[in-house]
Amino acid sequence: MTKARRSTTDRGHRAPLAAGIADAARLAAAAVEQEDRLLAAIALAVGALRAGHQILFCGNGGSAAEAAHLAAELAGRFYFDRAPLRALALNDSVPALTAVANDYGYEFVFARQLGGIGRAGDVLVALSTSGRSPNILQAIAAAREIGIRTIGLTGRRGRRFAAACDVGFVVDSDDTARIQEVHLLLGHLLCARIEAELFPRVPTRSGRS
Repeated sequence: MTKARRSTTDRGHRAPLAAGIADAARLAAAAVEQEDRLLAAIALAVGALRAGHQILFCGNGGSAAEAAHLAAELAGRFYFDRAPLRALALNDSVPALTAVANDYGYEFVFARQLGGIGRAGDVLVALSTSGRSPNILQAIAAAREIGIRTIGLTGRRGRRFAAACDVGFVVDSDDTARIQEVHLLLGHLLCARIEAELFPRVPTRSGRS
């Protein structure tokens, strides 16, 4: 391959990368428009934890990984050492997931667990890029029946799902990867503010890994 041809090919490979980075930056910047909803979500979570309740998370696939990640930030530590917070990802237990899926159907894997461990006053954080996952919708319905408040994170197609939650975040994109990236940003902001509200102190060192 000549130098000229190689240079053209390299530019062709770089173009999609640059476009992806630009789109991610645009969507992250747009998150500032959701500040009011973020403050409402923080108030829900902080109020629940102060009252001795728990924060539950759920999601599928990449969203399941983010649910587990965010639960761990609260149960462990975020920016500094402090007491652990009551947080759990419903998608973390393989035995529970497979048992409920086998006996009742996959759409009930989260709702069934909520019926056992959820209590009125808890908060459920549900992540779904599409807003159409049957098990997430069943979880929101079960939470409503129990008296659990709900925070939903979704993408452009999930506006109805977001509206069904007490606080709903919509990332204005159909790209699953970009949606999940902004969900993690919003989740980290949520965790940081929860920690700061419940443990008002100056961080001495970062606990990020």
